[in-house]
Amino acid sequence: MTNRPLIGLTLDCEPPGGWSKYPWYAIRQNYFEAVSAAGGLPVALPHAPELAGAYLARLDGLIVTGGAFDIDPALYGAAERHATVALKADRTTAELALLHGAMARHLPVLGICGGQQLLAVALGGSLIQHIPDAVSAALEHEQKTLHSLPGHGVTILENTLLHRITGRGTMQVNTSHHQAVRSPGRGVVNALAPDGVIEGIEDTTRKFCLGVQWHPEYLVDAGDTAIFSALVAATNG
Repeated sequence: MTNRPLIGLTLDCEPPGGWSKYPWYAIRQNYFEAVSAAGGLPVALPHAPELAGAYLARLDGLIVTGGAFDIDPALYGAAERHATVALKADRTTAELALLHGAMARHLPVLGICGGQQLLAVALGGSLIQHIPDAVSAALEHEQKTLHSLPGHGVTILENTLLHRITGRGTMQVNTSHHQAVRSPGRGVVNALAPDGVIEGIEDTTRKFCLGVQWHPEYLVDAGDTAIFSALVAATNG
């Protein structure tokens, strides 16, 4: 394919130490592989909110990726911060600039795991800061097995974009999060875990603005492949 749509993916970041003695970006290969297999041309986006507009002018779609960090509760009006919350403030600032800009331009948007949570916040929603302290009889949402294996099932709600994409009422998904969407704000819920935890949201005022709490780039379920294919297809207008 010579005219692949350009899909931007946000990067994770780490301070000096470990892999490099300087600050460094990171992203797993399977994010790029899933986009490429779906027909897109993946490109990495640095944490430079001042460049968000310039990047978005060239992009055909945006994926806000996940990571082992949390969104500042102040951004959704919470007065207190749970002891487990860990921030990457510069990453969140950059991702919000990209996300708001992409939504304003009606670009196709996919939020994955923490990216779904940020989408909820961008839509005026709020988060559960620590599932074990907020959800009675909660499932294990931080699976100990490989993320290429399912952690639990989800119910996909009818009359949603996610249901139309997957053509399914259920999916098997991996799970790697201690926070979750409490309220989707202006969005709507499209998927639920058996314990009632919100597993997916979408903005029905846009053609493709979707968030899922799991990591579909591992392609655990056939529905995961369908999500990436639908994102790339949505770039065609």
